[in-house]
Amino acid sequence: MAGHSKWANTKHRKERADKKKGKIFSRIMKEIISAVKQGGADPKTNSKLRVAIQKAKEVNLPNDNIERNIKKAASSDTQDYVSLTYELYGYGGVGLIVDILTDNKNRISSDINIAINKCGGTVAMPGAVSYNFDRKGLIKIAKSAANEDALFLLATENGAEDFAVEDDFYVITSSVEDFVKVKEAIEEGGIKCEEAELAMVPKAWVSVSDADADLNIALIERLEGIDDVDAVYHNMQIEN
Repeated sequence: MAGHSKWANTKHRKERADKKKGKIFSRIMKEIISAVKQGGADPKTNSKLRVAIQKAKEVNLPNDNIERNIKKAASSDTQDYVSLTYELYGYGGVGLIVDILTDNKNRISSDINIAINKCGGTVAMPGAVSYNFDRKGLIKIAKSAANEDALFLLATENGAEDFAVEDDFYVITSSVEDFVKVKEAIEEGGIKCEEAELAMVPKAWVSVSDADADLNIALIERLEGIDDVDAVYHNMQIEN
């Protein structure tokens, strides 16, 4: 569907910023520490840690760094990271959800307020925006990496909820609970996942003017530039 790419719309990223390896490594290391604090240091029994380790390997984070952070997180002296979600209104009635992993709530609150003061937008009441989103697992696979019919069967037999073809990629949607199962089944089938993550997927899209779209993108990019911000999701329809 033109203008309705689930991947592009839910996962708008500032590519230049995301290519900064230092920030990517920092975010993943925080995810590892948080996962260990919540579910223990054994990835076999801690699916959140298993996903964090997979992400670390995908960006070539050295194994020594991974193991060091797991041991560090197991120590009671290590500060835990808290997951927070901010809900915002952008321009033209667009809703924004900001996923955060931080060890300082006051700092992130200040950073969010500065972004709003600079780029506009308003903070919404909890639930005012998120009611229009579902958290889902999203897996992106290049068409050249798999046969469509075989991949469809593999994914659906392991719990996938939706299978779509978008440009040069297959996009598979799953529940949060089945995300790891679906991803591992695909990888065990010898198929490479280009990207895989838990994301907030809108139930409905909002069309806006070009001017409002530009203002929303500027706000999103400002929010994504904050160190403690892990992801920004929105329901703005981006035309292809």
